[in-house]
Parts: sequence; C-alpha cells; structure tokens
Amino acid sequence: MNASNAMQTAIRGRWAVAAIFLANGFLTGSWAPQIPVFLTRLDISKFTLGLLILLFGAGAVAAMTWCGHLISRHGSRTVLRWFGLCGSLGLLVVALAPNVPLAAIAMFIFGGSIGGMDVAMNANAVVVERRLSRAIMSSSHGFWSLGGFAGGLLGGFAIQTYGHLVHAAVVTALAFAVIAVAVRHLVGEDRPQAAEHHKFILPANPLVYLIGLMALLTMISEGAVLDWAALYLRQELGADLAIAGLAYAAFSGVMAIMRFFGDGVRNRFGAVTTLRGSSVVAAAGMLIAGLSPSPWLAIAAFALCGFGIANMVPIIFSAGGNQEGMSSGTGMSVVTTMGYSGILVAPSAIGFVAEHSSFGPIFVAMSGLLIVVLLMAGLAHRAEFAAAPAE
Repeated sequence: MNASNAMQTAIRGRWAVAAIFLANGFLTGSWAPQIPVFLTRLDISKFTLGLLILLFGAGAVAAMTWCGHLISRHGSRTVLRWFGLCGSLGLLVVALAPNVPLAAIAMFIFGGSIGGMDVAMNANAVVVERRLSRAIMSSSHGFWSLGGFAGGLLGGFAIQTYGHLVHAAVVTALAFAVIAVAVRHLVGEDRPQAAEHHKFILPANPLVYLIGLMALLTMISEGAVLDWAALYLRQELGADLAIAGLAYAAFSGVMAIMRFFGDGVRNRFGAVTTLRGSSVVAAAGMLIAGLSPSPWLAIAAFALCGFGIANMVPIIFSAGGNQEGMSSGTGMSVVTTMGYSGILVAPSAIGFVAEHSSFGPIFVAMSGLLIVVLLMAGLAHRAEFAAAPAE
C-alpha cells in the first residue's frame, strides 16, 4: 500500500472511530431520560435504583479489566467490532426487563458492553493517531459528548410521545446501523500484538495517585449529572419527562463544543490555568443547579457545569500520562482506573444518600468536590509538557 492509500485508509479509520464514539455517547445519553421511567416502571426505591446503577458500573469495570487482554490478542479493531455491535443492543435489553432480577442482569450486561466498547474505541483512536501522526483524542471525545447531547435531547420527548420501548428500539436501530457501517472502515494495528505477562507492581510515586484522585472527583460529578439530573428535575423541580431529559442534553452539548476547542484553549492559556478556570466554572454550575428553584435554571446550570468539566478530564489524564520516573501507560492506568470508577460506580452512592435526603444538597456537595480539584490543580503541571493528550 503506497503512502497516499495508507493516508486515505487512516482518514477513513479516523471518521469510523469518531462515529463509534458518537454512537457510544448516544447510547449513554439515551439511558439518562429512561431512568425516571425505569424507576416507576419497576416500582423500586432510589436505594434499589442505586444498586442497579452500581451493577451497570460493575459490568463496565469487569469488561474494562479484561478488554485490554482481548485487544492484545486480537487487536483493537476486532474487539471494537464485538463490543460495538453487542453494545448497541444494551439499552433495549434494559428497557425490556420486566422485573428487578432481570433488570439487574440487563444492567450488568449493558454496563459491560458500554465499558468494553469504551476501552476498545479509545485504543483504536490511539492506533489512528499513530497512523495520522497527530492527536484526535480530544475531538473523538467531543463526538462522544455530541452523541450524549443528541441522546438526552431527543430521549425525553420520544419517551413522552411514543413510550420507553419505542424509544429504546429506535435508539438501538440507529446505533446498530452507525456501528455496522463504521466497523467496516476501522484501521487495525500494523501487526498482531503478543500477549505479554508482567509482574504487576503499583507505582511508588504518590503524585500519580493524587492526580487519580482529581480524576475521580471530576468524574463523580459527571456521573452524577448522567444518572441523577433527569430524576432531580422530574421529582424535585416538577419538570415533565421531556424537560427533564434536557438536563443531561445541555450538559453534554456544551461539553461537546468545548472539547472540540479544548486543545486550542489549553495551548493558549496552559494546562494548569485552564484546569483552574474550568474547575471554578464547573463548581459554580453545580452549585447553582443544586440551589435552583426552577428546572430551566437548573438546565442552564448543568450546561455551565459541562462547560467547565469538558477540559478538566483531558488535562488530568494528560498529567497522569506524563509523570516523571514512570511510563505513560503506567501513569495512565492508575489515573483512568480511579477516574472511571467515579463515573461508573460512585454515582450509585448518590442513590443511597438520596433515599434519605434530596438531590439538591447532593449537587451542592458535588460543587465542593470540584473546589478540591481547583485547590489541587497545580499538581497537573506535568500536562504542560504534553503537546497533545496522552495516550
């Protein structure tokens, strides 16, 4: 294959993996407006809903832990095909679950498919970056947020008008179609990777764990908006289903825009300054949302929060991958594991707290966590040495 053909293949692969990021975000965003229906349809408490969301996170973490091994044996392209096509069916499986035991199994499967898809699509994006010799990770995550925006925006209206099953079926059909076309154009590694077995040793540098804590606190807030914002607007602020679904849509839509511009902002102002400014904006948005007397003000506040959080995670991940005295892979493995536990597992604890409280004070508390990130922002100075997001 000559250089021109190789470049064209890489460009097609770049848009193919972007489409899969978009589909993954669309599936995740479409789950948010399903949550209030899920709660009432199964006639469960917030505590039980929290347990079911915990199973979603457990499924995702379980898939993430062995997806890397699958990629090392089969390559990211093949694994992404498996998880992508299976993941497109996850929301429909949850929507069809008629009782709590089957819903628990469905949530674990849905979480596992989304989690495995997440690892594989990020790994494939790294392959594309190497082929193109330029970064595409931030914009890829921008497509994810764009998909989440579309899912949240359309979901509430579709469920209210046509019902939750029709909504889930249409989401499944759209996601499956996009993924089925995209997987035909994915690029793969230059050669199969051999499965290597190394003794597992935790990094001795404590700084990487503090960076991981920053990722955890940031992504707890992101997970809180995903899993609980719609229910907050529905139950406490009196919004109907269509309006409630706009909370995550506004959050994701603004986040998508900022992620497409994130590299430029960071290059202009520096990683630490950008992280500090973003933390202030995100904390202010979360505080206003928690104190809001009306659903529309809360929606605007969640949008402001998305504006801030958009660039926090890429900067923190970049700092984790550029720690002195350790490989980028070692630093990133600690930071991403701690961070993703925030968005996948920790929000279930919010359900336990909400059973005895209300969501408003919880979102106020989330703003406090983002202030902690602001105070720790100087620890992300290693991100200043990276011209592009770390792998």
